[in-house]
Amino acid sequence: MKTAELKNRAEKILSLAGIKINGNNPWDIKIHNEKFYQRVLTQGSLGLGESYMDGWWDCEKLDESSYRVLRSQIESRVKQNWIFLLEVLLARIFNMQSKKRAFQIGEKHYDLGNELFKNMLDKRMVYSCAYWKDAHTLDEAQENKLDLICQKIGLQPGMKILDIGCGWGSFAKYAAEKYKVKVIGITVSKEQVELGKTLCRGLPVEIRLQDYRDVNDKFDHIVSLGMIEHVGYKNYRTYMKVVHRCLKDDGLFLLHTIGGNKSITSASSWSNKYIFPNSMLPSIKQIGSAIEGLFVMEDWHNFSANYDKTLMAWYRNFDQNWDKIKSNYDERFYRMWKYYLLSCAGLFRARKIQLWQIALSKKGVLGGYKSIR
Repeated sequence: MKTAELKNRAEKILSLAGIKINGNNPWDIKIHNEKFYQRVLTQGSLGLGESYMDGWWDCEKLDESSYRVLRSQIESRVKQNWIFLLEVLLARIFNMQSKKRAFQIGEKHYDLGNELFKNMLDKRMVYSCAYWKDAHTLDEAQENKLDLICQKIGLQPGMKILDIGCGWGSFAKYAAEKYKVKVIGITVSKEQVELGKTLCRGLPVEIRLQDYRDVNDKFDHIVSLGMIEHVGYKNYRTYMKVVHRCLKDDGLFLLHTIGGNKSITSASSWSNKYIFPNSMLPSIKQIGSAIEGLFVMEDWHNFSANYDKTLMAWYRNFDQNWDKIKSNYDERFYRMWKYYLLSCAGLFRARKIQLWQIALSKKGVLGGYKSIR
């Protein structure tokens, strides 16, 4: 197909989302390389993301353009490429999140450099959705979220808590300081362990480099904040069995996760290649199947719109502080990270993906669980 025909097809598809090629609106896209059309129309999300990284196109408000594309559902009109189909097939045959592969996400994403995350996140380095109710800054919104979790599980001094996927120890540090509890945090990132130990020094907090399947201690309560997204659909049941095994009978499990509207078995090609390898978002159906017979669902809190605001705050920090860290990266990385943050903001704005906090008990809370918002 000739370039002119490909361009005409792309224009028709984008017009359904109110986006013009080389238009004047901030969500319109500017094309710098005519090969863009062939690449995107044949390679889908991978071609779109890679062509942006390569500087083939630009957009003043990438988040708004992403939102408009997703809300209009035009992505269904773009051909699924063979790479995506191969990934789906491999995910069905192999366990892409097996114990042997568990540390890959740490190495490829969370070990990109602590300075990157220090210059992007809030002062406590919380790398999950903030809770913006009554908050005016990212720092306030993240402390709101941490305290919300502490209240939801009813922390009391002296309790022993497990944090699965603890990051740099933000929850562990907050809970130990404010609620006088002991926390064991586990992560698959060496960089997070190193900095987390420093940040939590002097507190009853232990940060381990450990896969969740290897935890055998008993805990009063367990939290997992933005980690099950790396577990994989073949392991959801195993994950819940581990939590069940490690949780005391009267304890609560607070699961904080991004969730998908549909059950999937693999992530988008671009995200899987560049941002979160071997990761995927669980659906309500998949979570429900994983907890059946193990847990009672006490509370299911959706505050997805908060993630749009959180991602936009992260992007502003990243962009404003780029000069401080750019000696460690290149321009292609800058465009990749910008595309990641802003396209994800568009995903949440379009309500294509959700943010859930789910409170689970082993036997049901006697007298009922008190929902906290």
